[in-house]
Amino acid sequence: MDEPIRILQVVTHMNRGGLETMVMNYYRKIDRSRVQFDFLTHRPESEKKDYDEEIKSLGGKIYHIQELNPFSLRYRASLKTFFEEHPEYRVIHVHQDCLSSVILKVAKECGVKTRIAHCHSSNQDINIKYPIKLYYKRFIATYATDLMSCGKKSGEWMFGKSSKFTILPNAIDTGLFVYSEGIRNSVRTNLGFNKSDIVIGHVGRFSKVKNHSFMIDLFKLIHGNNENYKMVFVGDGILMRETINKAEQLGLKVNEDIIFLGLRSDVPELMQAMDIFLLPSKYEGMPMSIVEAQSTGLRCFISDKVPYDCVLTNLVTQLSLKLSIERWADEIMKSCIVDRNQYQSAIIEAGYDITKNAKFLENYYLSKYESEE
Repeated sequence: MDEPIRILQVVTHMNRGGLETMVMNYYRKIDRSRVQFDFLTHRPESEKKDYDEEIKSLGGKIYHIQELNPFSLRYRASLKTFFEEHPEYRVIHVHQDCLSSVILKVAKECGVKTRIAHCHSSNQDINIKYPIKLYYKRFIATYATDLMSCGKKSGEWMFGKSSKFTILPNAIDTGLFVYSEGIRNSVRTNLGFNKSDIVIGHVGRFSKVKNHSFMIDLFKLIHGNNENYKMVFVGDGILMRETINKAEQLGLKVNEDIIFLGLRSDVPELMQAMDIFLLPSKYEGMPMSIVEAQSTGLRCFISDKVPYDCVLTNLVTQLSLKLSIERWADEIMKSCIVDRNQYQSAIIEAGYDITKNAKFLENYYLSKYESEE
């Protein structure tokens, strides 16, 4: 093969979120002499995103289309024009969750042979758009040729329990998440932590599903019992300012007791500085952050709404959101320090190392091209 096959990844944008980071993890590790990724985003070219420059440096192309609106005839016409102008994309991989069926239908009508729908969540936010999303979710299997999911629970929710779908793990580069005492000490010093401080961390966008309000209340209780506990939030989002305001209203000292770091590209290093990882989400697909946290040997406390699939080691304690906040605090404060050097191998053995999974995905794409010849 002289030229790599080109796979079109259909996304909202390529900011540093969970879905986008998962795709980039695979993109970096796949053999790009055989398989190349291009991206169709639903944002204007003027809006530069976190991964745009890296995509271009890896040889990928980025196309832009208007925001996805299932009721817009103009949107569907633009999508149809795109596929007609780019017949080279014989395989598309759509990451639009419930609304994927809108894109898949147009792609089918335009003759795209392989149409992959990929599920990244086990539910959706309950808002005015919720019934619309549930309606379009029903047609995904009708217009997709292939179904993929980050986990079993998510796939069953999106495609139905009787559907056949391929589970593609949200794999990580475990080499980046090996615990290092030297990195830990350096990062903690830079963040202003003392050796006696016990750092609780969270990585994720500021949205209702991540349950930041609960985390602030929980940390307030823990910090009130022991001022050596500190909290670090990594990420941004529409609820970040609201979360900071709540912390201040509760008397927590921002940048001292609790730190909001925003979006960061050094998450592996930041996780070395933490002692405990917190994820009390209202629902999840298969969060990469928990896989990363376990690889670095962090004690993890997650809600019962996070799929059990992500419990890959003995580091994870799963608690019901129906339990009192006092019970959560007790469980966290009685947790023990562990030997953090032993967990990378456990993540590899569980099938979440990117190297092996990237080879699987590479061969998966190639098989789709070969079956058409």
